[in-house]
Amino acid sequence: MKRLRRLRVNENIRSLVRETSISVDDLVYPIFAIEGNDIKNPVDSMPGIYQYSIDRIDEEIDRVLAAGIRAILIFGIPEHKDEKGTEAYNDEGITQRAIRHIKEKAPELIVIADVCLCEYTSHGHCGLIRNNEILNDETIVLLAKAAVSLAKAGADIVAPSDMMDGRVAYIRDELDNNGFKNISIMAYSAKFASAYYGPFRDAAHSAPAFGDRKTYQMDPANGREAIREVLNDIEEGADIVMVKPALAYLDVIKETRLSTNHVLAAYNVSGEYSMVKAAAQNGWIDEKRIVMENMIAIKRAGAKIIITYHALDVANWLNNER
Repeated sequence: MKRLRRLRVNENIRSLVRETSISVDDLVYPIFAIEGNDIKNPVDSMPGIYQYSIDRIDEEIDRVLAAGIRAILIFGIPEHKDEKGTEAYNDEGITQRAIRHIKEKAPELIVIADVCLCEYTSHGHCGLIRNNEILNDETIVLLAKAAVSLAKAGADIVAPSDMMDGRVAYIRDELDNNGFKNISIMAYSAKFASAYYGPFRDAAHSAPAFGDRKTYQMDPANGREAIREVLNDIEEGADIVMVKPALAYLDVIKETRLSTNHVLAAYNVSGEYSMVKAAAQNGWIDEKRIVMENMIAIKRAGAKIIITYHALDVANWLNNER
């Protein structure tokens, strides 16, 4: 008889043969910066997550540093929005000022800056609009302008999340032409038009005012198309590629890992986070065990980097187990 259970008889043996593990080094923690003073707004649909004004953001950065997390993903929420999303590429915009503040406080912290227009446009879409059409080529010019502005502010990595065609190549050229050859691009390469983003749109004030994002974000039914998107972004110069969301798209993460040796990130998004938090608050699940199982699933599927709102909890659980 084959006895596979021999390798499960106690924790020491299970640890010895364990194939997948999570490290604090794998984690990226998203942070929301908002205009104003003395603001710490709870995001009702995301328990434990807050919007911080720059004068209060050190509270969150201190927690990140204490947990040993090495990287954050920054989102800015401007006071002023317009049809062209001008605050996205304003050198004195909320995101740019937040980056400068964070890099001054913690220069060793990797700051990844989201590059998109949706938080900054009055209509909430990720690009310029003409006759209700989301314009591609006109939009990527502004995305590149935003990427350069964020790099000037001190971002270590820029992360275009818009899903416009050709934006990675255009951003790469503009970064290089402006002296930022060493700034990496983390492309939201396979970003699906998902219902799992709902709580994020509460946090970032970025819900579209009309229609949806299905003409530029991917159809959830299409896995093979996701690989085409990933390979195209790599060809255009992406240093890191991403699949978003994570849990409902583990097959895409796995297929991406099999299709390329590029550094692969996965975004464990707001809806995935909030479902776990809601169930835990109702006493229906063991939060720690569920979260860690989800992290292992994402890592086992092939992601090296996990962007997650659970990052602080995961880091603290890992640190306490040492």
